[in-house]
Amino acid sequence: MTAPTAPVRIALIDDYDVVVYGLAHMLAPFRDRVEVVELDIKEPVSVDVDIALYDTFAQPESDRYDFRTLLGNPHAGKVVIYTWSFDAALVAAARRQGVHGYLAKSLPAGHLVDALEAVRDGETVISVPQKRVNSTPGLDWPGRDQGLTDRESEILALITQGRSNAEIAALSYLSPNTVKSYIRTIYRKIGAGSRTQAVLWGVNHGFAPSGHRIDTWQPAT
Repeated sequence: MTAPTAPVRIALIDDYDVVVYGLAHMLAPFRDRVEVVELDIKEPVSVDVDIALYDTFAQPESDRYDFRTLLGNPHAGKVVIYTWSFDAALVAAARRQGVHGYLAKSLPAGHLVDALEAVRDGETVISVPQKRVNSTPGLDWPGRDQGLTDRESEILALITQGRSNAEIAALSYLSPNTVKSYIRTIYRKIGAGSRTQAVLWGVNHGFAPSGHRIDTWQPAT
């Protein structure tokens, strides 16, 4: 009789509390297959895990995030990117650096778990790029309760970080006109009349990056 496979041990990584907590809650129904052992907000992985799952919210790959640091962490068995950004150059660069998975945020939670198990078992899993669809139910992000979409929230987070429109366009692989259109919509939704007001709103509503670690996390039963 084959012994049952142990759950995949994962660390969730992002710069925003609400993002890693949302992802942890989304995975909670699959706790027999995935064990969230660490939530890292701007902190290196500190315990041994099978997979470090890096959520790219407001930290696009084109921002020169040094994957080699994460890949070189002895506690992170394998590294998987969790993102909306499927520009061919980004995917190729991540694969060259040695990531073990590049997964789309449109994956249903069960399919995400399937992919994480496959990576743990030795496969390299790259999601098939697809037309942008709504986020997987259960995901969370700053501004969701105020009616901002995840993409709008990413752009507002970059504004809160002090990025210019040109920088946002480059980081997000969007055209300058598309960025301007997003910003107009964001301003309307949050009632901002200027960039300064948008930054202040962002700071007051969780759009400034955090910086700590949640060493243990237990979902509500």
